[in-house]
Amino acid sequence: RNWNGDGILARIETREMLELIRSLDVPVVNLRAVSIKADFPQVLNDNQKIAELAAQHLLERGLHHFGFVGRPRGVNPALDQRGDEFFRIVTRKGKSCDCFNCQKSGVQSWEEEQDRLARWLASLPKPVGVMAANDERGLQVLDACRRAGLAVPDTVAVIGCDNDEPLCELSIPPMTSVDVNAEGIGYEAAALLDRLMSGQTVTEKTIRVAPRGVVTRRSTDVLACEDDEVRRAVAFIRENACRGLQVGDVLMHMGMSRASLQQRMKQFIGRTIHQEIQRVRLAMVKQRLISSTDTIKQIARESGFASVQYMTRVFRAMTGETPARFRSRRAK
Repeated sequence: RNWNGDGILARIETREMLELIRSLDVPVVNLRAVSIKADFPQVLNDNQKIAELAAQHLLERGLHHFGFVGRPRGVNPALDQRGDEFFRIVTRKGKSCDCFNCQKSGVQSWEEEQDRLARWLASLPKPVGVMAANDERGLQVLDACRRAGLAVPDTVAVIGCDNDEPLCELSIPPMTSVDVNAEGIGYEAAALLDRLMSGQTVTEKTIRVAPRGVVTRRSTDVLACEDDEVRRAVAFIRENACRGLQVGDVLMHMGMSRASLQQRMKQFIGRTIHQEIQRVRLAMVKQRLISSTDTIKQIARESGFASVQYMTRVFRAMTGETPARFRSRRAK
């Protein structure tokens, strides 16, 4: 009753909260995508791009079967959207995708839900890649895998969302997650609220902030491939790509001709030897651009590129932007 503020950043989740905030008659920026019509400017995750990153990451592992674990439908529309987009992307690729049928809170205990989740995971075709709607849900998936005796990542590869580092690093095994750029959302929301409090008119009612990328950890460190030689080659590339690895080094390690290994890699993972080396290097570049303050020259050297110029050329061809632009857009 005695609050005398000038603006509010809010996660509006209930009708009561909405009416209270409206009654205060101050500028408001909403940070929660729910079914309630809030009519305030809002800054939100780009859930379509989050799902795209998760799907692409798992598809690159050579998987053909997928699953999604979210929350009971309607509780959080943003998480529903992540699941819908993930399902759409992988099924358009001709892959199978099952979604865990979540029940409303209070219907069952934690143990009952975990047992049901474990049974669902056990019923899926293997190997399978599972996207969890957020990191908390991802921890539940990892727990359910242990209950069902399913090896992670060899049998079930798990990717979460939000990149909550303590959760992801301390999970067993450490969990891959999509970095949704929470800092960027906070920055954009604060900047928008500042404009509103200054009396500026805002025409764009919804701002969606793109995720930073995928932070890869052990829970998806797998390649689902029927060809043992391709698996060995890809494992060697992933281990050494950022150490100046060349195609000839891979051929020497494998004891195979270029024509033979090239054909098998294109058949089973859809990439040549050189393309796989570049893919691993670029993944390292993206992660370092996001998570470190190292110079672009340092990152080029650490990622195995011969020069900054060459790295920039490859990076731009693959992403459509320079490394500096990629970093600046995700640094807020």
